[in-house]
Amino acid sequence: MFKALFNNLKEHDKNTAIEGIIQHATPRQDFFMMLVLSVAMASFGILLQSTVILVGSMLIAPLLYPLLSLALGVIVADEKLLGRSFYTLGKSIVLALGASFIIGFLFSDHSGVALLPPGVISNDYSALMYAIVAAIAGFAAAFAMTKPHLNETLPGVAISVALVPPLASAGVALSVFEWGVFSNALMLFVVNVIGILFSAMIVFALLRFSVKKTVAVEIIKEEEKIIEEERSVA
Repeated sequence: MFKALFNNLKEHDKNTAIEGIIQHATPRQDFFMMLVLSVAMASFGILLQSTVILVGSMLIAPLLYPLLSLALGVIVADEKLLGRSFYTLGKSIVLALGASFIIGFLFSDHSGVALLPPGVISNDYSALMYAIVAAIAGFAAAFAMTKPHLNETLPGVAISVALVPPLASAGVALSVFEWGVFSNALMLFVVNVIGILFSAMIVFALLRFSVKKTVAVEIIKEEEKIIEEERSVA
């Protein structure tokens, strides 16, 4: 039964999944716009202590895709895909911290008390549990991306991953010089990233994406053409 879960995927569906992952992780301006909007929502959710706003910010956050793209790059052993994924992820982290820092600086009461992100790593045991949760979420995200009939579950996966709230909390904490909260939030983010990458690589390896390097290279070329066209128009 376990083998059937990963052996019943058609080659066309595999190619479509790879295309979707790379397209969603392409460092376009609209990607970073959605990221900043989601981080802004999360920052206000933290300041207002509103779980509803935090959940909304996670629904529109595109940060999961660069991690899936990075895991895919490792499996297909493509340097360009790895470089693009690292670039998108790195720029996303900088923009997220910058946006949340500005919002925290402008709208917090500067009392020296920053709110903790949802979930606090208090010891090694809690860090392990958060890593397990992130691994489960990453497995679900990678698996759902490859199954056309499961795509509607991705919003729920995005909520469970919880990548944006820790980054938003880190930026807000930095704006009020709460170094303990800042380090705790970044640690939670790193734990989530490691868990997602680990489980996503397992899924892609089981699906035998390692033989799809040619497909990934062609999709990257098409995406680069689109980016060049957008730059020329701008």
